[in-house]
Amino acid sequence: MDDRHHDGYGNGRPGRRRFITLMAAFAGLPLLPGKGFAEASPVIWRGQALGAPATLVLNHENRAEAERLLRRVVAEVSRLEDIFSLFREGSALAELNRTGVLAAPPSEMVELLDLCRRFHGLAEGAFDPTIQPLWLLHARHFSRDGADPAGPSARDMRKALALVGFDRVHFDRDRISLPQRGMALTLNGIAQGYVTDRIVALLRDAGVTSSLVDMGENSAIGANAQGAPWRIGLAQSEDATRPDMVLDIIDRAVATSAGTGFHFDSAGRFGHILDPRTGLTASRYARISVVAADAATADALSTAFSLMDARRIERLRASLGNVEVHLRA
Repeated sequence: MDDRHHDGYGNGRPGRRRFITLMAAFAGLPLLPGKGFAEASPVIWRGQALGAPATLVLNHENRAEAERLLRRVVAEVSRLEDIFSLFREGSALAELNRTGVLAAPPSEMVELLDLCRRFHGLAEGAFDPTIQPLWLLHARHFSRDGADPAGPSARDMRKALALVGFDRVHFDRDRISLPQRGMALTLNGIAQGYVTDRIVALLRDAGVTSSLVDMGENSAIGANAQGAPWRIGLAQSEDATRPDMVLDIIDRAVATSAGTGFHFDSAGRFGHILDPRTGLTASRYARISVVAADAATADALSTAFSLMDARRIERLRASLGNVEVHLRA
C-alpha cells in the first residue's frame, strides 16, 4: 500500500514497489488492426491514481465513445480517491484517521474493509491495514537529523505495535471506529487493486471487450487488439530499460511487491514492507508477483506473501485456487 508506492502500508511518496512495465501496447509491439477494431488504434491515457502512476489502454471501435469512457474513468478515480487517499485532507480515510470514527461511511469503504478482514484472516495477520502507526514511526525517526541508524527504539516500537490490530477495528454500514487513540488505517496494500477492479467493472458494463487497466495494479479485459494476451513486464527497478520477466494475461490481474522499492534509511536496512506482528522489515524476497482473477486479491496477497516463507505461501495459494505466485529471491 503506497501512494507512489510504499508497499501496502506507507503514506509517503518517494518510493515505488510495483516495478511493472506495461508492454501490452508498447515495447515495440505492432499496433496492427485486430478483429473488431478495424483501423482504430488504442486510446491510451496516463495519469495518477492514489498518488501512483496510472495507465489505461482502451481498444474501441468508436474513438469518441472511447474518449467519453476515459472521462468517466478519470471522474471515478477521483471520486474513489476522495474515499481512500491518505493525502487528500478531506478524504473519508483521512477523516477516520484524524477523528477515530466515521459515521455513515461510503459503501466502498465498508466493502473494502470487508475484503481486508478476509485477507487479514487468510494471512494470519500478515496483512493488516492498521500498520500505519509503524510506518509513521519509521518515517519520523529517519527524518530527524542525527537519527539512530539502528532504527526506532525498542520502546517506541512497542508503543507503535500496541496500535496495530485490524481485528479490533469495528465497522458496518453505519459506522467505522478505531478503538484506541493513535490508531490509523492505510488501505494502500489493497486500494490500488480495488480501484483497478472498479474501473474494470465500469468498462465491462459499458461493453468494452479489450483493455488493460493499471490504477496501481494491472488488470486485463479480454485480449489485446491483435487477439493476443496483454504482456506485463516485471523489472527490479523503476529505471530498468528491460524487464527480466514477462507475464501474459487475459481476463486476469497482476500485482507485485518489491522490497527494494523504498527504504527509510540511506543504508537500505529499513524498508517499506513492515511486518504488522513484529514491526520488522520484510527481506525474504526481492520481488513477489501474484496473478489472480481480480486486482484486489492480487494486491493484498502480494503484500501478505512478502512476509511469509515459501511453504506458507504455497499452502495459502493452493487453498485459494487459480492464483499464480512468482517469487524472485
